[in-house]
Amino acid sequence: VTGVPLLTGVSELWHVSTSQSSQGLMLPLLSPLPRIMRPDDANVAGNVHGGTILKMIEEAGAIISTRHCNSQNGERCVAALARVERTDFLSPMCIGEVAHVSAEITYTSKHSVEVQVNVMSENILTGTKKLTNKATLWYVPLSLKNVDKVLEVPPVVYSRQEQEEEGRKRYEAQKLERMETKWRNGDIVQPVLNPEPNTVSYSQSSLIHLVGPSDCTLHGFVHGGVTMKLMDEVAGIVAARHCKTNIVTASVDAINFHDKIRKGCVITISGRMTFTSNKSMEIEVLVDADPVVDNSQKRYRAASAFFTYVSLSQEGKSLPVPQLVPETEDEKKRFEEGKGRYVQMKAKRQGRAEPQP
Repeated sequence: VTGVPLLTGVSELWHVSTSQSSQGLMLPLLSPLPRIMRPDDANVAGNVHGGTILKMIEEAGAIISTRHCNSQNGERCVAALARVERTDFLSPMCIGEVAHVSAEITYTSKHSVEVQVNVMSENILTGTKKLTNKATLWYVPLSLKNVDKVLEVPPVVYSRQEQEEEGRKRYEAQKLERMETKWRNGDIVQPVLNPEPNTVSYSQSSLIHLVGPSDCTLHGFVHGGVTMKLMDEVAGIVAARHCKTNIVTASVDAINFHDKIRKGCVITISGRMTFTSNKSMEIEVLVDADPVVDNSQKRYRAASAFFTYVSLSQEGKSLPVPQLVPETEDEKKRFEEGKGRYVQMKAKRQGRAEPQP
């Protein structure tokens, strides 16, 4: 596939391979780009930030989906991130290890692309490799002439009919969940004076960031990976304030991108604890954008997600988490909702772990 350099200079280092049929393109693959993890990618304990990994995942997805959407003659476009499905951090990555990120397009609808991304870490001293992350991302192609216009996606050919049917089910499920999430996203995180330890107010945190050119695509809106990295940083601050130990990202529930963030906006990334189990913390992160240079548009919710963190000792062992003390009715309601998500995910993991008869 002939690509166009729509994203960053890094895109030229990736290789996309596909084959052509009379009906369309076979499912494209994006070859891994090795990258060594450096001290500025990690926390004080030497574990690579979850946000750094999420940003690499998004870059791979953006490149392969943008190149696919420009693979046929027609209006040029850039792929914008709409959603990231649940991402589990299966194994920690450390300074000095090499990250290998590979991506594959697994489904296309009329206006969206599903990309599955795998991340492997390699110890270059021993040659040992391990899977650290698997993620599914959804992109939509936006016209270069008008980034508010969504274009059609070139079709792909599936090796089996079941692939297309399974992909369509995933597409309908994520579309429904995105709509439900958008309608219930009216909350605002308000600061509280002199909060008590272990309460929601005690650890809640916010980061205010002015969106500059280095945060954006060539077309003036923020890279999804930049937003995810900032979200992970805020979630990490909330987790560290709550337990006062070394913390690492364990998983990220679906990240929904409700609207684009344009260059020049001021964004507020807010995080608050919603639920704690014995050894994990769920943190809700909300991203609000304020177009300060555009009086015609009001502040709006741009993205939202739930991050799960765990507390670690200096030896890297899991530690008990101080139990959250919800105070208001809304906090108690969010706690019960978080407990439901925790129980549901725990049951899914146990189901996968059980041997098949």
